[in-house]
Amino acid sequence: MTQRWPALGARLRVRARPEWLCLAAALVLAVLGESPLPLVAGAVAVPLAGRHLRARARRRERDRREEAVIGFCGAVAAELRAGSQPGRALRFAADATGALGDEEAAVLAAARFGGDVAEALRLAARTDGAEGLAGLAACWQVAVDSGAGLATGLDRLESALRERREQRERLRAQLSGSWTTVVLLAVLPLAGLAMGAALGAEPLRVLLHTPAGLACLLIGGALETAGLWWAGRIVRAGEGP
Repeated sequence: MTQRWPALGARLRVRARPEWLCLAAALVLAVLGESPLPLVAGAVAVPLAGRHLRARARRRERDRREEAVIGFCGAVAAELRAGSQPGRALRFAADATGALGDEEAAVLAAARFGGDVAEALRLAARTDGAEGLAGLAACWQVAVDSGAGLATGLDRLESALRERREQRERLRAQLSGSWTTVVLLAVLPLAGLAMGAALGAEPLRVLLHTPAGLACLLIGGALETAGLWWAGRIVRAGEGP
């Protein structure tokens, strides 16, 4: 019996996703407003919030993989300068950074048994966030074909990838104020409802139980959604390449 509790807790943590908080908040509003409409809105918000959270998780994973690829290039270059063979340098860097992901076995097998390492690296570069491995594949191909110094090319590649990442981070920092404005736009209607309730105006009853309130709720919700979508689109356009 005692062994079942940790497994049960793990399953509950997996199922209790953050987006379900939208439904919990909608349930509170439905009870306070004595109307099922907030529950409908909460049910619609759950997949939208889940999509947003998954997009954020993918972006964090992409950033982590980009950093791993940068470290991978630096580690391979350092091992080559220390006198290691290219195949051994690849194995060491892969173990240290985990930048090759699911293609690690294929890349290391190609390096160990004389396969096409450049092509294996190009396949690994198709993973989101690992595009820098395509540059490593080009450096490897040039080194094999012309005998050029691989370590020198990797140093330049690492510098270029790090500079691009730092430029993206600076851009995100500059756009953080714009994202704050978007969040404020989303919170303002809730703040208005809270102020109305504090003044005794019963905004939930007006919005959920009167024709004029329902019309205002529908029009205001549509305008709020359109405004947030447009503001987010402008900010995301600024974050683009």
